[in-house]
Amino acid sequence: MVNVILHGVDGLYEQKVRPGSNLVVLAGLRKFKGLRYSCGMGRCTRCASRILAGLEFLPEPNWKEIKMVGEDKLAEGYRLLCQLEITSDIEIQQDAVPLKPAWKRIEQSKS
Repeated sequence: MVNVILHGVDGLYEQKVRPGSNLVVLAGLRKFKGLRYSCGMGRCTRCASRILAGLEFLPEPNWKEIKMVGEDKLAEGYRLLCQLEITSDIEIQQDAVPLKPAWKRIEQSKS
């Protein structure tokens, strides 16, 4: 089992999960409390979270993360939890306001 610490919007949660688990799938099955998510497919960015510890054990961002999170936020340690299988201990934080998709942030900066 791997340990997951979530600094969620409404509190701190710590739970053991099986290696290879996807936290959004577990949350959808009501087996991981406190996680904000929505589509589960990398389109909405509601599950975007900053990795506080364990980032070095995650795979490189996939194309959905690059497109939706953006290089700027990836460099700050943000990842889409729906796109990750957790294989080692990890600590994550979800901001009070969900991360907007990269393309929306770019549009807003132009106006």
